[in-house]
Amino acid sequence: MKAPRFAYARPANIAEALALLAEHKDEARVLAGGQSLVPMLNFRVAAPKVLVDINRIAGLSGIKVAKNHVRIGALTRHVEIERSADVARHLPLVAAAMPHIAHPAIRNRGTFGGSCALGDPAAELPACALALGATFVVAGKKGERRIAAQDFFKGLYATALKAGELLVAAEFPLPKPGYASAFGELARRHGDYAMVGLAAHGSTQGKKFSDMRVAFFGVGDRPARAAQFERALEGQPATQKAVDAVLPKLDADLEPRSDLHASAATKLHLAKVLAGRALKQMEGVS
Repeated sequence: MKAPRFAYARPANIAEALALLAEHKDEARVLAGGQSLVPMLNFRVAAPKVLVDINRIAGLSGIKVAKNHVRIGALTRHVEIERSADVARHLPLVAAAMPHIAHPAIRNRGTFGGSCALGDPAAELPACALALGATFVVAGKKGERRIAAQDFFKGLYATALKAGELLVAAEFPLPKPGYASAFGELARRHGDYAMVGLAAHGSTQGKKFSDMRVAFFGVGDRPARAAQFERALEGQPATQKAVDAVLPKLDADLEPRSDLHASAATKLHLAKVLAGRALKQMEGVS
């Protein structure tokens, strides 16, 4: 199928983009990388009256290391993040996730902000933002506001973005000394959306787990932290035996639904397998 008819606008700056979004409200969609939106248009899943192309807006892309955080612009291409020495150094969790995102052709065009603003529950970057405690920077007519990743993802393809707002960037806190990360996902084929995946970050100083943030994706209507599992890990020795002992806590944290790829029971089992593998990757686990 082909996309329905739509008007096309290419604003030169954020102010023009916000004016267009305010004018057309729910009838407008933002076009960034288009790797999800264009197929949705072609299948008539989305039928906006106006496409607002933000690709020419200066300042929406790039990776900057500040005193306390790494800022990733919403229009930054996946390939830029994948090849960034700053991301590899300061955000190894994000660096580990990048090769799992689709295929090179899509990573060459897809954007960080597009992935997060879409809110696909099986996407990698939203879970990384959640595990790392990122903050999303959103622009609107009244100025900028910041939304914690924990509060940003609201449900299936639903986020805290309001009508007329534009995702500008995300700020990831610089990791503290002694903190480590691990990423893992299981998919039918490399590049497919994950059946189950997780992003983990926390401290293993003193060979004990503390301040753990374990975010799962592909097991619900949004990326979600495993709160009871995290609490059970607190203060436990960073050993495989300790990890295995608390894995049953995931039964209370996760409520996966059966889909085309696997039953709910299989997804829960795979989540436990992934959690065991990921935590074993973290420094100090023996």
